[in-house]
Amino acid sequence: MRRAALHDRIVGTVQIDLALPPNQQHRAEVAKLLVHPAARRHGIAREMMRALEAVAQARGRTLMTVDTVTCGPAEALYRSIGYETVGVIPRYARQALSPELEGTTIMYKELRSE
Repeated sequence: MRRAALHDRIVGTVQIDLALPPNQQHRAEVAKLLVHPAARRHGIAREMMRALEAVAQARGRTLMTVDTVTCGPAEALYRSIGYETVGVIPRYARQALSPELEGTTIMYKELRSE
């Protein structure tokens, strides 16, 4: 888990899942990326994702995966930092404050070994 601060306040967090089945030890999954709405558009999510990918690489992971709300702002962010779209699962999860179901976009990024 990584946290971001702005003016001494925590405004973001990102979590990585490395506890995957034995046949998937080459990959890591972005479990959750959150940035406070007032702190968005300052590069915080990008910085946290760079740090997360560095953690994954340090653990020998060569593939990152993530799922995110289809057509949400995070989908555009992930695409802008090199994630490729695999597909969309419609009606995947409920919205946070509503019973409505929304789709999720599955994405991946191959990490370079350095």
